[in-house]
Amino acid sequence: MAKASGPPPILFILLFLILGGAGYWYFSQQKNSPQTTEMIPGTMPPPGQTSATFPFPASVPPGTTVRIDGSTSMVTINQNLKRGFESVFPGSSAVAIANGTDRGIQALTTNSADIAAISRPLTSAEQSQGLMAVPLARDQIALVVGKDNPYRQGLTSAQVMQIFQGQIADWSQLGGSPGAIAVINRPAISGTHQTFKELVLQGGNFGTTANITTMAQDATTPLLRQLGTNGIGYATYAQVANQQTVRVVPVDGLTPEAATYPYQRQLYYAYKNPPSPQVQYFLGYATSPQGQQAMLTEN
Repeated sequence: MAKASGPPPILFILLFLILGGAGYWYFSQQKNSPQTTEMIPGTMPPPGQTSATFPFPASVPPGTTVRIDGSTSMVTINQNLKRGFESVFPGSSAVAIANGTDRGIQALTTNSADIAAISRPLTSAEQSQGLMAVPLARDQIALVVGKDNPYRQGLTSAQVMQIFQGQIADWSQLGGSPGAIAVINRPAISGTHQTFKELVLQGGNFGTTANITTMAQDATTPLLRQLGTNGIGYATYAQVANQQTVRVVPVDGLTPEAATYPYQRQLYYAYKNPPSPQVQYFLGYATSPQGQQAMLTEN
């Protein structure tokens, strides 16, 4: 009888154990890395937009401070997350200001902010500077008029575009009472301004007619005060949903609560890669189920 050839079975067993151990080590390292490409549930970054997930921090060292600057549309979100973060991790602090998306990104690149709250995707130029962004929440841009504005109808997407490009300048052109439409626009530094150009004006520019006023600062409360009885403007829906001085104008028969409302966008937290410890702590909290619940808390 011929003798069997080849390596003894024990070598196959050892090889299997070595490969299994290497595979376990690799996947455990991947799981613990903050630079994965998993998405936060319910979010969808545009093509080329970077994303990452961060683990919920087991603890945060006392004295940890995270500085946030950026979009005025995210003031409520920032404040809610600040309160939640400081409550869950005593001794930590979050300082949040709102100078607009572009200035928030500038603060990030000059190291005067740790996180930029932004209401638009990062550009390729910004990504080339080592910036990354985590999708945080969905948001809707609402069209608003003063509560005493006599115009009580809705608008079509085409009409909205024509209003903000200066092609429709009188309420009578929309079936309302005669009277000039006072368009209140946000400044170009506003992420909401930039998103409005893309979503509403389809990449076009705002009009330059005499009835269009561009604010010097990106702030929602002053904008709402300027609406009066003949003005129209726009703001993130979360900032106007409970306002008693303005009304939201339906677009194509839909209000911002509708799932198919046309003017929806993604909000982000941007950071400089590699993320600092305080950034990892805060983003780990903000993107967790606990942080997402705190973000939506009404105060």
